[in-house]
Amino acid sequence: QVQLVESGGGLVQAGGSLRLSCAASGSISSFLAMGWYRQAPGKQRELVAVINSGGSTTYVDSVKGRFTISRDNAQNTVYLQMNSLKSEDTAVYYCNVAVIVRSRINDYWGQGTQVTVSS
Repeated sequence: QVQLVESGGGLVQAGGSLRLSCAASGSISSFLAMGWYRQAPGKQRELVAVINSGGSTTYVDSVKGRFTISRDNAQNTVYLQMNSLKSEDTAVYYCNVAVIVRSRINDYWGQGTQVTVSS
């Protein structure tokens, strides 16, 4: 019913930049929050950044000052601008949205996009 399509991953040199995007579609009444998670091999998935319905943002300490989450409400799209990338940023990045569908709160995951940072 709700689908997320991610794009923007790839291979980049340390210090470079990438911009991830995640577009949501479906019978969504309202968005409560949109965020980005990442998971590296052998590690647990961690929250990277989130933006709530009021526009406030939260970041994991390791990306503060380097990553910026933003949204385009008209296109139901969330972005993650990643600057000054480090090798430790290498992971599969997943977008997640918490939405109201048929008067019920649900969350949905994107398919994941690989980000690889070489040093």
